[in-house]
Amino acid sequence: MRTVLVSMPFMDIDRPSIQLGLLKAIGERNGFAVRTLHANLDFAARIGVDQYRELAETRGSLVGDWLFSVEAFGEQAPDPAGRLPDELGADPAYGERLRHLRDHDVPAFLDSLMDAVAWTEVRVVGFSCTFQQNTASFALARRLKRRFPHLVTVFGGANFDGEMGPELVRTVDCIDLAVSGEADTAFPRLLAALAAGTDPAAVPGVCRRAGDTCVATPPEPPYDELDDLPPPDYGEYFERAELLGVVPRAARRQVWLPFESARGCWWGERHHCTFCGLNGTTMPFRSKSPARVLDELAGLAHRYGTFRFEAVDNILDPRYLRELFPAIADTGADYEFFYEAKANLTRAQLRVLARGGVSRLQPGLESLSSTVLRLMDKGVRAAQNVNLLRWARYYGIDVAWSILWGFPGESAEDYADQAAAVPHLRHLQPPEGSGRIWLERFSPLFARQPGRCVPEIGYRYIYPKGIDLDRVAYFFDHEIDGALPDSAYEPLRRALADWAASWRSGPQPSLTYRSAPGVLQINDTRHAGYDGTYTFEGVLADIYLACTDRPITAAAVRERLEPARPIGYVAEVLDEFHRRGLVFRDDRFVVALALPATPGR
Repeated sequence: MRTVLVSMPFMDIDRPSIQLGLLKAIGERNGFAVRTLHANLDFAARIGVDQYRELAETRGSLVGDWLFSVEAFGEQAPDPAGRLPDELGADPAYGERLRHLRDHDVPAFLDSLMDAVAWTEVRVVGFSCTFQQNTASFALARRLKRRFPHLVTVFGGANFDGEMGPELVRTVDCIDLAVSGEADTAFPRLLAALAAGTDPAAVPGVCRRAGDTCVATPPEPPYDELDDLPPPDYGEYFERAELLGVVPRAARRQVWLPFESARGCWWGERHHCTFCGLNGTTMPFRSKSPARVLDELAGLAHRYGTFRFEAVDNILDPRYLRELFPAIADTGADYEFFYEAKANLTRAQLRVLARGGVSRLQPGLESLSSTVLRLMDKGVRAAQNVNLLRWARYYGIDVAWSILWGFPGESAEDYADQAAAVPHLRHLQPPEGSGRIWLERFSPLFARQPGRCVPEIGYRYIYPKGIDLDRVAYFFDHEIDGALPDSAYEPLRRALADWAASWRSGPQPSLTYRSAPGVLQINDTRHAGYDGTYTFEGVLADIYLACTDRPITAAAVRERLEPARPIGYVAEVLDEFHRRGLVFRDDRFVVALALPATPGR
């Protein structure tokens, strides 16, 4: 029995799908013939890589799903006239371009896939659906079922978690079966049932239509034997990407290969960040052993010729700081990593990550206000976020981060204080963006507002009547009691724009220090047209140096001084440093902003 696993638009084209790669490996280890088809590559090759990437990055507006709605639902599609781009305020020319894609490129793309595989020799077609992949997958499944009625279609992925999966199975007739939750054990058991002609209803986590309703078996608990999983098989991604010219062979070494070392979120198990909708039904944290990760990395690098790895983990396992990354450094392997992590990393830990090959980090900073961070349930202070930015720059780690607003309980002062602090942070990496939070299914904010959440407007232009949008939507509009007006965020927005501009034009700003016993010199180029030098001697130098490693209180600084000085004196000195923009103040805590002039120690 042959199975084809498909990844449709708008999955990222710059890397293979780990969902497809892992399920292919699991299926073949269990004796089934499984092929993967990264059809997203075909669509990118058809419409142009740049245009594809632009559409893939607009997940909040759901334009990607809208493009395939007519082909997915036919006469039932709610927007045959193509009104959504206008509703979203798109430029008229851009709206016309989108309508042309929908009416011409999408049908031609789907037609071309009829010849991409010998479908008559296939029994099962599986679709992995995350974010904007639903309607493209439905559209292909609909065509395949019409032309090859013997095919069994199976759907899964994050878009089928919770109540979303049963509602889609109930209402979308091209879906035969769906798997809710992790499919590591369910997938081979489902293939075995279909191959034997037995009822798949006994397979955990399987949903199927029964008249006007959906029958589902409870999913198994989250899979915790991660060391037993095979490495993902990405061979067919690279073959197709090269064939279509999306990733030429010479560019293969530039691909950031997805790999998995952990699932779930150990912080979310204790304190679920209020806006986060990830790990909806799979929050328990599990990780691979460091030895297994080392073996898998070596195998992937050898097979695919790239040494760049993008961890799909939602949070870094703390034990990797002690066991994995030191071991990588000791082997001398020249890997390069992207990881997500909690923002409370210390200087020493960032040094370990840098030595172990981490060059890109997403630490979930989200704010420079401790008050707002408490509202998010982040478990870190603003001073820790600033300190991470300091030492990440020092050790050459690129930080992906943004500033969010729109939380219940925030005040205008929270954002005015951030705006005032930003000019002193220009020597640190600016955020990639800022804006109001999206309300996501499975997030605590979503759970706290029953009846007050409305599916994002795009869903009305995508899904036909009869599908309960409240049950299939992932993104929601919402109102918050006491919400701040947009004008409250404008000073911070302008300050962030100036910060980003200072990094784009000319030499990057810097704030560095050199020290010797009894003397400290700070060189400041943070502000255009002004290069300043500060020299502090004696106890002033000692007080500043006491703040350079991590956030610290005035009382803790006093304890480090010899001879001791009155706490009032220490506080006055720290106040003066703050007035000069040389430290970041966070309630009782301060942290120096300058970095050592000699990098990487």
